[in-house]
Amino acid sequence: MSEASTASAGLKGVTAGRSAICIIDGEQGLLAYRGYDIHDLAEHSSFEETAYLLWEGELPTRADLGDFTTMLASHRELPPEVLDLIAEAPADATPMATLRTAVSALGEFDPLAEDMSERANRTKAARLTAQIATATAAIERCRRGLEPVAPDPGLGHAANFLFMIRGERASAEAVRAFDVGLVLHADHGFNASTFSARVTAATLSDMHSAITSAIGTLKGPLHGGANRRVKEMLDEISGVDQVADYVDAKLAAKERIMGFGHRVYRVEDPRGRHLKAHAENLRNEGDPKMLDIQARMIDLMAERKGLAINVDFYSASMYTYLGLSAELFPALFAVSRIAGWTAHVIEQYGDNQLIRPRSEYVGPSPRRYRSFDQR
Repeated sequence: MSEASTASAGLKGVTAGRSAICIIDGEQGLLAYRGYDIHDLAEHSSFEETAYLLWEGELPTRADLGDFTTMLASHRELPPEVLDLIAEAPADATPMATLRTAVSALGEFDPLAEDMSERANRTKAARLTAQIATATAAIERCRRGLEPVAPDPGLGHAANFLFMIRGERASAEAVRAFDVGLVLHADHGFNASTFSARVTAATLSDMHSAITSAIGTLKGPLHGGANRRVKEMLDEISGVDQVADYVDAKLAAKERIMGFGHRVYRVEDPRGRHLKAHAENLRNEGDPKMLDIQARMIDLMAERKGLAINVDFYSASMYTYLGLSAELFPALFAVSRIAGWTAHVIEQYGDNQLIRPRSEYVGPSPRRYRSFDQR
């Protein structure tokens, strides 16, 4: 006797597993890591502290954080062979395609790659978190025809990333903005890329394979590319007086306005306000009218559709003011989400069960094989 099942498109509404890492309440606009509200973390935490929290389940002491920060910085270097691979990527390769390939290659050079012990997996989580930032910065430098910048162990994670991108130290304001962006994107429950990482880990494949799966999933424009499309949308609008015409034309054509609405949240995405605040702090680093266009768009979308912004809406402007190219936006997501991905992989290994959902068959009714002369 077969099991009764009801298909759910996109697994909507299906609880696919248990996790102690992240809670999301879409009706209330709640997001918390290990019980800590995202608003508290955005105001007070750093990426290093948040990564520690995701992996260890508790906030670190001052001494713990110092040791953890030093340890994370010690893992930043890439093998020369991986740097060569990045430098030799085709000119038309996207940053996400190169990052996916680089992370897969890193597994070949990691001495703990096939060690599935908890200690080894925690080391690999730290190493990947540090190396993905270095790889992403190197990818961007090479795309610009510039030499990669070696990481500076004396800088924090956010400051070092901006240094490797720019070749010079960023302002404290810029570093804090990027650091908050990393905190806000570090985890988001069983989103598509995290779930794909857990599916891979559930087969007892290695950490690098699981993270490569996650990056391949994030590469899709319906997951990791939304803030890039927000930036492209903003570039199409010449000024505030053009916003209403743009919005109305898109809605009349039944096209989506990027940066609004969310699969989970029914109210404003709780991460949006913090990104907006930091974008406003940086507005003099670029074209300030971008924020004016966004403000007008928010008002119109509330009136026309009753939709609130999601995390992508203001991450697009904040990253732009930080001097980061739109093509790099999905990879920036990975620089942050690696902390959550690895936390979920470790959790999956800790209480593992092969993930094997059923499908609802909608093909032909039973039929008999016919020979060639009967077809």
